[in-house]
Amino acid sequence: MTSLASSGARPTLALVGATGAVGRVTQQVLAMREDIWGEVRACAAPEDVGTVLTVLGRTVEVQQLTPAFFDGVDIALVDLPADVAAAWAPIAADRGAVVIDNSSALRSDPDIPLVVPEVNPAQIRNRPKGIIANPGATVLTMIDALGVLHAGWELTELVVASYQAASGAGRVGMARLFDELEVVAGHRELGHQPGDVRRLIESELGEDSPFPAPLALNVVPWIGRADEDGWTTEELKIRGETRKVLGLPELKVSATCVRVPVVTSHSVAVHATFARRIDLEKARQALIEAPAVVVLDDPESLEFPTPTDAVGSDPRFAGRLRQALDFPNTLDFFICGDNLRKGGALNMVQVAELVARELVTA
Repeated sequence: MTSLASSGARPTLALVGATGAVGRVTQQVLAMREDIWGEVRACAAPEDVGTVLTVLGRTVEVQQLTPAFFDGVDIALVDLPADVAAAWAPIAADRGAVVIDNSSALRSDPDIPLVVPEVNPAQIRNRPKGIIANPGATVLTMIDALGVLHAGWELTELVVASYQAASGAGRVGMARLFDELEVVAGHRELGHQPGDVRRLIESELGEDSPFPAPLALNVVPWIGRADEDGWTTEELKIRGETRKVLGLPELKVSATCVRVPVVTSHSVAVHATFARRIDLEKARQALIEAPAVVVLDDPESLEFPTPTDAVGSDPRFAGRLRQALDFPNTLDFFICGDNLRKGGALNMVQVAELVARELVTA
């Protein structure tokens, strides 16, 4: 383990994928938190090499991604496509950096912990490969609330439907949604004939898209790749990651993932079943007292969370709390969170801060 205590130095931080959607939000998040960092480095795709960034008041020039880039780096925040991260995260760790990886590539590795500081912070020390993984944005949207409720009532089953923003597909996803919205704008006759939205969008933009169907004026019940028995990889990731973060390897989980025409912020409809009968008001109070959850739940005034409420915010917004009518041990609720902040950048930064404190006190 690296120790900085004897030298009094502050840790060197590397932003890998610094110019991507999450990388840019990471810079914003760092600017809002205590500056505990020494040198800051950045690297990104070849087309962005040479770009000058301002990170924590420092002028940082984007470098090329090479093994030597990691020499002297204490902590590396890695936001790269899964196949690229799978190759480079071990290289960074071998060069001495503690890697916090935001991709899906390494989350299922039993020797790589999934860490959410509000839920399982002690797991940062359980990193035999020098790598810590960030859970996916959908799991991060709901996991704080589930952790609090599990502590009170013991979670046994979970059924969720996610409503995931275009930014979950990165900059290309956001760009495609905006392009599609421009195409359909003003065409009030759309949506009355089978396939008319698809035909118009594809005639203007072509069929090459990060989404398997048009997203404007539509929802798409498919995220990820096909896996076994009709499930998508995204749906199975939610199952595996929720189990791993909560430390419940046998938890029964079923997920349906839907892409919606929202730019930023994922939402999840949660049907959570517990070992003990749920008390609605006590559950509400537990969520109110949770440090990372804001409860917006007043049916009489139509107060409930929406994705636009959560954009740019660190907490998750929960509402529509109901004790399921036919299931006394079940709580239904709706929760939203900015998928680029807590769903990506913020969680990485929080984990990095925990690791940094360990390094400077070791």
